[in-house]
Amino acid sequence: MAWLWLAIAIVFEVIATSALRATAGFTRLLPSLLVVLGYGGAFFFLSRTLDSIPVGIAYAVWSGAGIVLISVIAWAMFGQTLDRPALLGMGLIVAGVLTINLFSTSSAH
Repeated sequence: MAWLWLAIAIVFEVIATSALRATAGFTRLLPSLLVVLGYGGAFFFLSRTLDSIPVGIAYAVWSGAGIVLISVIAWAMFGQTLDRPALLGMGLIVAGVLTINLFSTSSAH
């Protein structure tokens, strides 16, 4: 169940971060509420994972997946360009998360 909580935390974080631009410096109410509720949900569900997944592993997966997903959303929705070094870096992040999950005994609690 902890991995499901972590996936939900990642979704909340990605939604909140994606909405940050629309807040216009927290001067627009609805996008600002989405950001606050999104981050609140992200940290709530992240905290639920920590009974079963070590904090370092949970945070590595959470932040790594968030970086990649936010970059893809920024590319698709906001026209952010992703050059080769950016794509290489994201590939390394994905490789790191996969390595942790597939080979590390640290994620076994």
